[in-house]
Parts: sequence; structure tokens; C-alpha cells
Amino acid sequence: MPHAQVSSDVSIAYDTFGDPADPPVLLVMGFGAQLIAWHEDLCRLLAARGRHVIRYDNRDCGLSTRFDDRPVDLGAFIAAVSTGDLAAAQAMAPYSLRDMAADGLGLLTALGIERAHVVGASMGGMIAQTMAIEWPERVLTLTSMMSSTGEPEVGQSTPEAQAALFALRPADREGYVASADRELVWASRRYGDAAALRDLAGAAWDRAYYPAGVPRQLAAMVLAGSRADALATLAVPTLVVHGTDDTLIDPSGGRRTAALVPGAELLLVPDMGHDRPPELWPALVDAIARHTAPRPAA
Repeated sequence: MPHAQVSSDVSIAYDTFGDPADPPVLLVMGFGAQLIAWHEDLCRLLAARGRHVIRYDNRDCGLSTRFDDRPVDLGAFIAAVSTGDLAAAQAMAPYSLRDMAADGLGLLTALGIERAHVVGASMGGMIAQTMAIEWPERVLTLTSMMSSTGEPEVGQSTPEAQAALFALRPADREGYVASADRELVWASRRYGDAAALRDLAGAAWDRAYYPAGVPRQLAAMVLAGSRADALATLAVPTLVVHGTDDTLIDPSGGRRTAALVPGAELLLVPDMGHDRPPELWPALVDAIARHTAPRPAA
């Protein structure tokens, strides 16, 4: 798999689909998830609509650079945040969500791409929002999927979903794969597929199982704070996609994002949870293809 050196200390693993001459679409994955969570068949469907699709591993995940020299104790970090000791929490975090956003744009630079359509899911949506806020000249359009604004009042998990997210997973492959079933708590109620979740977990384990990066990514996400004021001034064309079955990031997060961004389009998807079931790929690809189509000059 190719890598791109995006800064002095970070190398990003990526792959691509489609014709490099087509408009580029950068897919940004979420918390603790490798690029393979963007299913290759979904990527091919989007490429077939005339898009050059790029998916990549965030830092501290998959085959990208790992920050082994900066361990973060998840329990200690959560305790610091819960008690309001943000100084202690900040001291534990080796990088920020802005740094993660810079990685994605650094990948584009390494590929010779000046501007791209950016699609982010979950934490990837937060990273994509940050790209558009901090570097709007690099972002042709923004698609924020199953994400939120960083405000504590919206987008909250149900207790069951939060418990499943933070529960320790077994340290052996068989147990790890079996434990993927717990993700059904935030999946589509109609299309949720335990076998597909186990298949992805097995592929992720075999490719690059790396749980040590999870607390550091969490620290970056939690400490990013609210993007509400910045989103309210965003001039990048924005599509917000959220599943009505999502229990990990409540649809209020998507509604609030769309309400803040001037001119944003909100697409609430029935039968979608915090997942992208194959049955909904045609609708998702249609929406992204429409949103990333050439726009008339102003």
C-alpha cells in the first residue's frame, strides 16, 4: 500500500479508485477505524460516477504513523475530562483534531491535488469540518456524515452505545472478531448485519490491529471543543448526512450542523444507523455525486 509523507513526523497510508483526472473526493474515516471501513465496493461505485476517490488511514490507525512514544491512559484521560481538569487532559494529548485535518490535506498536497471534495464520517466528519474551517481554499465541498458540531448539547450517544464503544475488546483475534456484534447497538435496525461486522473486524485485525492509538484519537476528538461559531461562518458548500437510527451520534448532531452552516443541505436517511449498509450505498453515492458535481460559476 502506498504511503505519503505529509509532515516531518507523519506518514499516511492511502489508496485510490478511479481516474486521477476526475474530480478528487477525499474520504475521511472515523474514530479508531481503518480506511477499509470505507468499503472498496462503495468506493468503486463512487469512482464509477466520475470521481477520483482517495481513502486513507488517519494517524495512529491502520498503516499510518503511530505515536508509540506518547501512551495515553484512557481511564485517566476520561477521569480528567469528567472532573473538568482540562489542563491535565490537554497534557496527555500528543496531537489535536487540527493536526489530523492537516494530515488529510497534506496527503492531497503529496498527491499534487490543490483542492478536493471532502467526505468525513463520524470523527472523520469532525476532521472534515475542521479542514473546511481552517483551510477553506483547499475544500471544494464538504460532506459531513453521521457527525456533530462538538457542542455537548447535541449528537450525544445513548448509554448503551457509549458503553459498547468504550468496552474493552478481547486481545485475541477470535474474541475480538466475536465482540464486533456489540456494534449492532448503533447499526441500522433494518439492515444491521452481525456477519458483516465480524468480517470487517477480522480484516482490520489482520491488516493492522492497533488499539494503542484509540485513546490518543479520542483525546484529539474530545479536546477539539465546539465548532459552532466557525461553522456558522463557513462558505464551503455543505451536505450533512445522518441516519435516523444512529444511537452513537444522535441525529441532533447532524441537524445542528446543517442549521449552522449557511446554505447547507440536510439528508436524513431512514434505516441508516452509525453505519453504511450496502442496501443504502446507491442513495449515498447519488447524494455525494450530486453534491460534488460541477457548480455554475458565481
